[in-house]
Amino acid sequence: MSQHTRAEKDPLGELPVPESALYGVQTVRAVQNFPISGLRPLPMFVDAVVWIKRSAALTHKETGRLEARLAEAIVAAADEVLAGQHRDHFVVDVYQAGAGTSHNMNVNEVLANRANEILGGRRGAYTPVHPNDHVNMAQSTNDVIPTAIRLGVLALLRDLGPALAGLRDRFLDKGREFDDVIKCGRTHLQDAMPIRLGQEFRAYGITIERNARRLNDVGDFLRDLGIGGSAVGTGVNVEPQYPALMIRHLRKATGLDLREGEDRVQLMQSMGDVAAFSAQLRTFAVDLSKIASDLRLLASGPRTGLDEIVMPAVQPGSSIMPGKVNPSIAEMVNQVCFQVVGNDTCVSAAAEHGQLELNVMMPVIAHNVMFSMMILTNAATTLAERCVAGITANVEQCAYWVERSAALATALAPQIGYARAAELSKRSVKENTLIRDLVRKDGVLPEKDIDRVLDVRRMTEIGVPGK
Repeated sequence: MSQHTRAEKDPLGELPVPESALYGVQTVRAVQNFPISGLRPLPMFVDAVVWIKRSAALTHKETGRLEARLAEAIVAAADEVLAGQHRDHFVVDVYQAGAGTSHNMNVNEVLANRANEILGGRRGAYTPVHPNDHVNMAQSTNDVIPTAIRLGVLALLRDLGPALAGLRDRFLDKGREFDDVIKCGRTHLQDAMPIRLGQEFRAYGITIERNARRLNDVGDFLRDLGIGGSAVGTGVNVEPQYPALMIRHLRKATGLDLREGEDRVQLMQSMGDVAAFSAQLRTFAVDLSKIASDLRLLASGPRTGLDEIVMPAVQPGSSIMPGKVNPSIAEMVNQVCFQVVGNDTCVSAAAEHGQLELNVMMPVIAHNVMFSMMILTNAATTLAERCVAGITANVEQCAYWVERSAALATALAPQIGYARAAELSKRSVKENTLIRDLVRKDGVLPEKDIDRVLDVRRMTEIGVPGK
């Protein structure tokens, strides 16, 4: 063996392990087997598994199954990781063996080696703390990883929720600010009846709010934990008091409202709760992408587009066209949303491909759901702070377009009938003449009624124009 490695054995034989590594032979074997993406586990996924190991040590100390000094050393090692230390020792690729056994063992080995150091031992000796016998006591990858996914998603929801609330509030603020700005509505990308810019922006805020509520609703199912299910959900090698104690310690460690699952076999068999949450992330991404695209359309131009809003300039828009400014933040949001839609497609396929008592595709499910939450949180925050908060209305351009809308003829239909109103609409486009001017020129309405019937502000509220 090299002076920079140590020899370790697992059931398949002996391998050299870097002398400085807190991980051990099973992790090395996984690194050799899965040189796939270069992607390492997301920080929250590491935290979630460490929370479980820490809580298990406290539980077994409480029941007397694990010697107190060993439990305390495991807890101390876990606390170091949760404080941000030793992060470069979690090295197994995202795309790994099914169920997440490699990641589970990576965590077991890191905590065991560090616990032994705390107790005066050395790395790789696995005495007095063993990764399987002590750190993984009464656990299986099969109940640890699904529990970790639930914990990680719920923890990330604490960041996503405020990000959505912030974005909602910025849109609602703009809804109030722009309430007096009358503009042309558009359906099928064609002229439609007037709408207030504030109404558009308020609607964006309500869309964000409704998505936040749906995420919280579907997230509630993730509070049911199957920890204690062990290998196949039946709880083999697990003390009867273990599940309830684990929930108590996990609540304290995470600050999350957690529940003991009603049926641990079901919670191990099915990834349905996670898939449902991922699907709701996708729904939010679809709505958010639509809003980002709307903002880009409303800001298009400034001379040859709609130019009804002005986004804050955050960076030069072109390497060749001087002075060009692009809707960069909104473009970023679109791309994030596309990624989330793709992530959910992967989660859906992976959730369906579980067999019998276990879904072995959990590693890719964990990565995609948590990654979606991370990028949506950051995108929503950035959109709110660096785009929406600084949007201004081009009041003159909005007024210009609304007066030229051929759809204003709709307000005449209750007075003169649909057919004659349609004829005026077509003439307005063909002759490039305002509806208002045609009505006056042809004497369609008495002079005193024209402004009352064609009051564009009143057209933005429920009611019949002119009545």
